Amino acid sequence: MKPSHPGALLKEMIIGLKEESGKDYSVGDIADNLGITRKTLSFILNEKQSVSIKMALRLSKAFGTTAQFWINVQRNYDLWEAEKRIDLKSVGQLV
Repeated sequence: MKPSHPGALLKEMIIGLKEESGKDYSVGDIADNLGITRKTLSFILNEKQSVSIKMALRLSKAFGTTAQFWINVQRNYDLWEAEKRIDLKSVGQLV
């Protein structure tokens, strides 16, 4: 089963934040809070960009999670994607 991209989880968290607070946060509002551009946040939300270490730190502070959480989500997604694209048939086992 394909793991979720961090952007998909972030979308869910933003929706939950809107529901809990009753405030209508825009992508621009969230981007400003994170100290990034709206375009950067949009790329992440639309699963066009990965979450970097720096972004993981920003997200952890803003959403009360850990940076490790975001790094793990990104790593799991990247590994699954790589396993689908990289042909390992020609790689021999050394041990």
